[in-house]
Amino acid sequence: MLLGLAAWVMWGFFPLYWPLLEPAGAVEILAHRIFWSMVLMLGLVVVMHKRASLRATFADRRTRCVLAVASVLITVNWGTYIWGVNHHHVVETSLGYFINPLVSVLLGVLVLGERLRRLQWVALGIAAVAVLALTVEYGHPPWVALILAFSFGSYGLAKKKADAGAVESLVVETLVISPVALAYIVFLMAAGTSSFGVHGTGHALLMMGTAVITVVPLLCFGGAATRIPLSTLGLMQYLTPTVQFILGLVVFHEPMPVMRWVGFGLIWVALAVFTAETLRNRRHRVEPVPAESVSA
Repeated sequence: MLLGLAAWVMWGFFPLYWPLLEPAGAVEILAHRIFWSMVLMLGLVVVMHKRASLRATFADRRTRCVLAVASVLITVNWGTYIWGVNHHHVVETSLGYFINPLVSVLLGVLVLGERLRRLQWVALGIAAVAVLALTVEYGHPPWVALILAFSFGSYGLAKKKADAGAVESLVVETLVISPVALAYIVFLMAAGTSSFGVHGTGHALLMMGTAVITVVPLLCFGGAATRIPLSTLGLMQYLTPTVQFILGLVVFHEPMPVMRWVGFGLIWVALAVFTAETLRNRRHRVEPVPAESVSA
């Protein structure tokens, strides 16, 4: 439980970290996050004696290709999130992660051919109305939230299809995209526009620290996922956008007009309906069969 709580709360407080890396731009921060995460993950592979399983993951062509797709999706997600936070869209980033569970269900229908129960369709309908209300309020669709929700939902789907270990899959993902990240870092340095090493040791260490804040919550999440029920872990996921939402209001003082409150309120109603239906269905599935039914 503590590992799960630690993961979701740490993810929730991410918006406090990215502004510390200014004046670096979102793409430069993203490139360093990818590169240093790869370095740290390779070190973990050695420490955790996972070299054999990593080789096996690389040897499977299908797994390798699916993880390559996952690496592109998580890169889009990370880049959008960093840009959103550093351009004062913290509340909208929280909306993306509130919507994410509903997007995952929608992708299950569209991609995996899953069938939804009636109340799940109701939850998706309410969420659609919420997005429409927010589109009216913003004057355009909430692109940051939608990109975050769909990229992370698709990333989860790709990870499910890959069916690889948490450490091994993240190593492959960072290795796939790291050459591009490193090339961009080298390009910035050659052009004299890199912020890395220019703004002091502290700034450089903070850039390298993006690897730590990326990997530590993932390890906590992995530790929790193997020890507590999935339903409990699923309910915890709302901690992350809740913390982000509070930070957006209290720390970053982002505006919340009435229509924006209406949109968020509808999303929360949709999530309440979705969560209640999911828990009810799971409870029915695990209910013991009465003894008289067994004997019959």
